[in-house]
Parts: sequence; structure tokens; C-alpha cells
Amino acid sequence: MSSVAALPPPFLTGLRGRCPRCAKGHLFSGFLKLAPRCDACGLDYDFADPADGPAFFAMSAMSFPVLGFALWYDAAYQPPWWGHLLVSLPMLLLLCVVPLRPIKGWLVCSQYYYKAEEGRLAPKERPEAAPAELRKDEPAA
Repeated sequence: MSSVAALPPPFLTGLRGRCPRCAKGHLFSGFLKLAPRCDACGLDYDFADPADGPAFFAMSAMSFPVLGFALWYDAAYQPPWWGHLLVSLPMLLLLCVVPLRPIKGWLVCSQYYYKAEEGRLAPKERPEAAPAELRKDEPAA
């Protein structure tokens, strides 16, 4: 496995939708569907699980400008409710859907770059196995 210094930067690689290891192969086989593996170096993308991260970031970042626009539009023109359906809703959908792919690519490449894994609970050590200064139940001698 390559060292972190030899890997391409995850931000630019992910935004372009390229493999996190070689930056040549494609990351996606559809709009948001990850390819099973890199077509250039063969890296298996089973490690990748961005979950709801892309949707959260896109909605969080785009909701403020769209809400600001909708409030300005309402105050300036006082449109009927269906006016917002024709103007504000398509703007919200467009600004939230378009960045999903680059954000997902960035998150997947970051997972590979930083070797992120699913969190696991570590088993508790038995008190007799821990050094005396780390035991909480006994006073230090």
C-alpha cells in the first residue's frame, strides 16, 4: 500500500470522481453509484461508505442561499404560493442535487486517504491486567 504522502489529494481527486489511489480510474458507474473497483489500478471500493454525508453537506450548505432568495422573492414580489413552487423549489432541488456527486467523491477519497474505518467498541480490560496507576477502583500505593 502506498504511503499517504504518495497518494493524490482527496479533495481534488474526489471532486473529479477519480480513484483515490491512482487518480486515473473512475470512481462512479452512475450518477451516485460507486463502481465496484477502479478500472485503472483495480482498487476495490468496498471500503467506501459515505452514508448520508453528501446529502447532509449539500442540504446544509445550499439551504441558506435558497432560503435567503425565497425570502427576498416573497418580500419583493409577494407571489402566490405556487410562485414559490415554480421558482424556489426548482432552485432548491438543483442546488442540492448537483453537488451530491462531487461531495460523495470527496468523502470516499478522504476515507481511503485517512484510512477511515467503522468505529468499534474496544473490549474493557480486566482490572488485574491494567497497571496500578490506571486502575480507578484501587487507591495508588
